[in-house]
Amino acid sequence: MTVANESAAPLPPVRLPDDDAALDVRGLRMRYGTTDVLKGVDFTTRRGEVVALLGPNGAGKTTTIEVLEGFRMRSGGDVQVLGTDPAHGDESWRARLGVVLQSWRDHSKWRVRELLAHLGTYYAPYSTAQITRPWDIDELIATVGLTEHANKRAGQLSGGQRRRLDVAIGIVGRPELLFLDEPTVGFDPQARREFHDLVHRLADDNTSILLTTHDLDEAEKLADRILILAGGRIVADGSADELSRQVAAESEVKWTRDGQRYVHSAADATRFVRDLFAQHGDEITELEVRRATLEDTYMAMVRAHESGHGEDAALPFSAEEVNR
Repeated sequence: MTVANESAAPLPPVRLPDDDAALDVRGLRMRYGTTDVLKGVDFTTRRGEVVALLGPNGAGKTTTIEVLEGFRMRSGGDVQVLGTDPAHGDESWRARLGVVLQSWRDHSKWRVRELLAHLGTYYAPYSTAQITRPWDIDELIATVGLTEHANKRAGQLSGGQRRRLDVAIGIVGRPELLFLDEPTVGFDPQARREFHDLVHRLADDNTSILLTTHDLDEAEKLADRILILAGGRIVADGSADELSRQVAAESEVKWTRDGQRYVHSAADATRFVRDLFAQHGDEITELEVRRATLEDTYMAMVRAHESGHGEDAALPFSAEEVNR
């Protein structure tokens, strides 16, 4: 598998009209001392769009998010969040944002319903004709699956329940733009599925969402678009399918014959399997065909960038048949 030419130099984002753009980032730079963490980040997102920001640890994801949230001053570049430079955002602008941090351990003595009702009062003055803030508290509690725990103190909640409360805190003000940092850490499969449904519901209500996650399966399920940040720049931007097409990938074919397990990489898996059965017929059992996943694509693009070899970067699949 090799990275195609276009993945090495993604096209610059198209500038969207202000009414359509939730985020418009141009040449974002951040320097700590003599170290450049962000070297010219460029991307835009539409209102109501779910975008996943992926990248290896240390790539600058957290720094990027903190700049967009207005919590960190950038070293350079042009950034517009809901039409406002976050470095100069006022309280009415902040009321339009929601933030779900990776870990939140404050307010442990508050009861769930009391805490959310209290936090909601901060948003009420910023209601507009288009958006009524905050959520109805009981509806919000039901939405995040905490109805049975509404009168518990936050400190009494399990890890997964506490994470649901974190999400409720982030969306209590009905944000137009929601930042999610590893939102389903600690969730069991059922809670994760319910949270995914909530994200889709928020997007359907025209909430823009920017999330970071190390769960690539989650990113593929949730995101309309995926951004890959590596080396201080966005090195890929597109849907999971679009990114996969930027990687010239061979399919991995596995089968068993005469008790031996075989693996082969094939550019045309259908043709290879047809020829395989023509040659060996019913001797072939346990046939599997595995095409490139988002994880394969992600690893290919990150390795290609880190190696500096672009399309010649070494990638996971061997082109030779091997016995296992």
